Parts: sequence; C-alpha cells; structure tokens
Amino acid sequence: MGRRVAIVGAGVSGLAAIRSCLEEGLEPICFERSDDVGGLWKFSERVEEGRASIYPSVFANSSKEMMCFPDFPYPEDFPVFMHNRKLQEYITSFAREKGLLKHIQFETLVSSISKRPDFSTTGQWDVETEKNGKKESAVFDAVMICSGHHVYPNLPKDSFPGLELFGGQCFHSREYKDPGLWKGKRVLVIGLGNSGSDIAIELSRVAEKVVVSSRSGSWVLSRVWDDGYPWDMVFITRFQTFLKNSLPTAISDWWYMKQMNSKFKHENYGLMPLNGALRKEPVFNDDLPAHILCGRVSIKPNVKKFTETSAVFEDGTVFEAIDCVIFATGYGYAYPFLDDSIIKSRNNEVTLYKGIFPPQLEKSTLAVIGLVQSLGAAIPTTDLQARWATRVIKGTCSLPSRNDMMSDIDEKMGKKLKWFGKSETIQTDYIVYMDELASFIGVKPSIPWLFLTDPRLAVEVFFGPCSPYQFRLVGPGKWPGARNAILTQWDRTLRPTRTRAVGEMRKPCLPTQLFKFLALPLLLLAVFLAWV
Repeated sequence: MGRRVAIVGAGVSGLAAIRSCLEEGLEPICFERSDDVGGLWKFSERVEEGRASIYPSVFANSSKEMMCFPDFPYPEDFPVFMHNRKLQEYITSFAREKGLLKHIQFETLVSSISKRPDFSTTGQWDVETEKNGKKESAVFDAVMICSGHHVYPNLPKDSFPGLELFGGQCFHSREYKDPGLWKGKRVLVIGLGNSGSDIAIELSRVAEKVVVSSRSGSWVLSRVWDDGYPWDMVFITRFQTFLKNSLPTAISDWWYMKQMNSKFKHENYGLMPLNGALRKEPVFNDDLPAHILCGRVSIKPNVKKFTETSAVFEDGTVFEAIDCVIFATGYGYAYPFLDDSIIKSRNNEVTLYKGIFPPQLEKSTLAVIGLVQSLGAAIPTTDLQARWATRVIKGTCSLPSRNDMMSDIDEKMGKKLKWFGKSETIQTDYIVYMDELASFIGVKPSIPWLFLTDPRLAVEVFFGPCSPYQFRLVGPGKWPGARNAILTQWDRTLRPTRTRAVGEMRKPCLPTQLFKFLALPLLLLAVFLAWV
C-alpha cells in the first residue's frame, strides 16, 4: 500500500473514495460516526447528532440505471425508483462485493483535522478521532472529506417576524418521522423542495389541513416522463445537453420552460417559479398536483409574519389555528472538524476547484467529495470525483496554478449566476461537469470515434441516457462490462414493471426522439430565415 488517506464518512461518497484509493494503490482508512455504511440512506427511527436523517417514506428521485456505481449495476428485479431500504441494500452489497468494509472504523468520530507544521513540504495532516471516549491522533498523507451536506439544518427563524410568539410546535424537516402524530391537525410547511413536498403529501392524508408556503415557487416534475419512461433516462442525455448549450439563450430558455410545464400549467397551481428559466433543481413529486386539485394541499406565498396561532402571508391571506410549523428549508454545509478558512477562503464563500480542491493549499492533499449537486445522481458523480481526486493525491494527475484555479472558480460563478440565479450555489450542469472530470482522468468517451468504430454504441451514448457506465468505457478503471451494460440498460429498466406481460417490451425509439427534438429548432430556424 502507498500513501495513507483519511476518509471522513462511509456514505456513498466515502465508499467511492475507499474504492478509488484501492484502485490507485493508496491506503484508505475511513472513519464513520455510525455503526453502518450508507450515510443519508441509512434510515434511523431517531434523529442522531452529526448524521443525516430521512423519514421512512423516502424514495430516490433518480432511476436505478442512472444512479449506480458505474461497474456495479443494480439487480434486474430492483424497482426503477427505489425506497431507501432497497438503496441501502444495494450500497451494503457494493461495500461487501468490493471489500471495502475492512477499511472502515465504525462508531468513530473525527474531532479535528489540521495541517502539520511541515505541511508546505509534506502535505500531511493531523487527524484526531474519538471512539468510546478514547481519543487518538494519527498522521495522514491526505484527507478526503465525504461527510455530505444533509446534516446541519438551515432554520431561518430570524426571517419570520413574530415566530417567537407562535404557540404551536415548530421544527425542521430533519426531525420529521411519523405523520400519525399530526392526525386531525393543521400544519404549515415552509419550503417547496423535495422534502417539503413529500411531507406535505404524507401529512395531507391524516391532517385536517396542510398549507405549503413557498417564497419563489418551483418546477414540479413527475418521475414518470414521456411515454411512461423514467424522467432522467429521457431528460439527461448528451444530445439534449448539446442542444440546450448550443441554442441561443432565448430559445434554450423557452424550450426548457416548455419541458418543465409540459404536464400541467404551474401558474394554475400556484407553483410557477419567479424566474422559470433558471435551472434550479426541480421538485420531484408524483402526487402534489393531484392533491392540490383535490384540496388536500394549498400553496401560499412567503410568510410575512406569525401571530400566536396563525401565519399571515405576503398576499394578505391568513392561515388560522396552526398546530405545527415544519421548516423544510434545506441544509447548510459545515465541517466542524476543519478550519473554515480552508473551504471558504474568500468572503465566506465556498471556493473549491471543480467543487473538490481548495486552491490555496500548498499541497493538493485535501479533497471534498459529494458537495456538488446537479440534476444527475450522486453516486456516479462522487465516483468520478473520487477517481480524479485520488489520482491527484497520488501524483498521476496535477492541478493548475492557484491563480488559474481561482480564475476558473470565478468563471464558473458567473455561469452559475446565469443558470441558477446564485453565484455561490453548489449546483452544476451534470453532463458538462462529468465530462470535465472525465477528461482530466482520460475516461471521457469520444463520440466521433465511437460513431466510426461502434455506431450502435455511439447512438446509445449520444442520444440515449447518459448513464454512469459511459465513464467506465475507456481509460483508467475501464470496466469490460460497460458496453453491454449500456446496450441493455433499457431491458433492466423495463423488466421490473412488466409483472403482467402484455405484448412486446417497448423501448424508446431513438430516431423518433431525434426527430421530435430537431423538429422544433428546425421550424424556428425556418421561420427566422423566412422573416429575414
């Protein structure tokens, strides 16, 4: 084994980091606060300090073919969108199959990570841990932080005048577990994200009244997309990304909003985002529109103020006799074991090169895995991040100069302001980001070369889903089964739903999809040419 690498957390990011270290001949030692792998997906009946917390009914928003480790497909009989128990089963199976468990020290808290006095020459870190009341310290050649960003709740109580007067219960969605506690009650959910929508739907089946307050609205999408196929296998493709990034901004924005509004008119449901062209993460909820239609859930604007028993909204309406307020207002990202200035090196903003490396460190021996968010799934993203990070730590890949990294961060912030409305957001464009990391490692598939050498595969790679297997086709870490996994991904997707076989299996027709996507741009081009 080579250099010793400390890994904080044994969720999907931590497991990806352990496996990548082993592939590069490094010596990983992972410290996990709980007694099992899984991180966010490991359900617990109680809220545990320092750990992510989910409610029992959580399902994945990404389909199984789009959220697997690139060389470890899900079993064919697993459902397309998985309950947290199924996903935890898969994560545990991956850890066992790849021999990762022996590299994890469970029930071990990382209390401090600091540079050694000779860091500028060695790049080494002092890592202090605690287990069963016993503290230990060890020296590591590198550190990979994989502790996620669903741990520290964002609870903006100061933004709501009068909340201190409110006499009912008030808590963050992180603490939500059992809808039965609110039977017959009147509940206000603040926040229209995935958690807020899920909780509102679940409570509406038992509560007397549920109101959701949203400051800026959101696109609400179904997991079931065109022709009944999983949304991400139709929406996240190289071809669509190419078109959206190549078309003029006005046309690209119009097309995006048309896609988002294709199932129902968000304006009629009070859900329309204030700026619909921004590529902010949409909400995935198959039930919300129907529950609004049936009067089980109501959507309201931001809360102007609270009284002892009610909430007054910015439109002047009032929700009376509230029993409970649930803040589904997201999370902040914090690393209490690390000096803040390492991650937030400028104006208290997260400044990480490619969302991974602090650019101001003299040695690139600290990496943050799993902080970046996109429409794509977390597992393939963290896998590719870890593969690149371990190659940088090993010295196989190198980083640009500090100035070049800061210039890249500034450029990306400008693009994020345009696409997401906030320059400091941790969101990014999935395929563009993945291809960027893949090019650093040498694993980005060459589409022109594929069309010349393997046209069948090229069609699936470019026009079909941008599935994780694409990043194990070539280069370091190449998986011999990647080609076949891509060509059979629709078989594994459709098989679990065909429990009553009627006719032949109907896969998407890529030529038809191509015509559908090209028809509109060609029509607009024709109109433009006719006009001029």
